Amino acid sequence: MCTMITQKVKVDGSGKGQQGWFQLQQANVSYDHPFDAPFEHSLNIDFVNEAHGPSARVAVELSHAAARELERTILAVLDEAEAGGHLPKQG
Repeated sequence: MCTMITQKVKVDGSGKGQQGWFQLQQANVSYDHPFDAPFEHSLNIDFVNEAHGPSARVAVELSHAAARELERTILAVLDEAEAGGHLPKQG
């Protein structure tokens, strides 16, 4: 049996929901039972702007393998952008 694991993080960006594009302010990340994905448990990410109500939400449910691959891919793209001088170097 898995206990739900949840963390929140502030984000800066845009998301597209049912009402069109909206500013993102937060991502809620959890490991729990999915609503739709065909897995016993999934990594769930809700990108939200609570000030705009429930319609300002983009949700994804990923298998653990897909979540790990997405993590690796995001970091690889950011590293390549940094190496190419397209964003400030960290540290």
